[in-house]
Amino acid sequence: MSASGTDTRGDDAEDTADLQLSPDLTDAPAAYVQDLAAPGGDLLDTVADWGPVTTGAGVFRLVPVVADRDLSLITTWMNDPVVDAFWLLAGPAERTAAHLARQLDGDGRSVPCLGVLDGLAMSYWEIYRADLDPLARHYPSRLHDTGVHLLIGSAEDRGRGIGAALLRGVADLVLRWRPRCQRVVAEPDVRNAPSIAAFRAAGFRKTGEADLPGKRAALMVRDR
Repeated sequence: MSASGTDTRGDDAEDTADLQLSPDLTDAPAAYVQDLAAPGGDLLDTVADWGPVTTGAGVFRLVPVVADRDLSLITTWMNDPVVDAFWLLAGPAERTAAHLARQLDGDGRSVPCLGVLDGLAMSYWEIYRADLDPLARHYPSRLHDTGVHLLIGSAEDRGRGIGAALLRGVADLVLRWRPRCQRVVAEPDVRNAPSIAAFRAAGFRKTGEADLPGKRAALMVRDR
């Protein structure tokens, strides 16, 4: 979740907040409980049905992770030193599997996805309810705020502006398919200037900073 020293990586070497989710609804807003109780309720409006978006890098789609199908590929990406500097998940497949299972076996407030660009799986994303995440304690969250984490799997796809193009496309998807969501949020490490620049290029603005476990984060927001 954090990086040490000065980060000189490309704009797509994004970090993630691996924050533990509360297992119960004790502090959940009423609308959250209603979301779960509604017939066919889905906390993220069925990411699997969002479909493709045309970006400056090509046609892009989020495909929810299937552990048996995708674990080997995601594990390979997590063992890239550039990725591990932020995600801290290098190691055997069991470590990546446990990270995925916390989401796949949860209540749906975070959905892990492959990012498929022109038919090729080339990135990993987590689309999550920021208002229901521990992150919400660190900024003035609003109901249905939607967060994004990402990594670009191939070194050849980093540092060429692809991250910014995909971030813009994913934010467009969120705001298109989640009508109750007014903001897309992210929290890159303040030392990761290229990443923050990519978010800015994708239409996000920096609204402040926050001390999260392991890093000081820039709070980036894309408004509807």
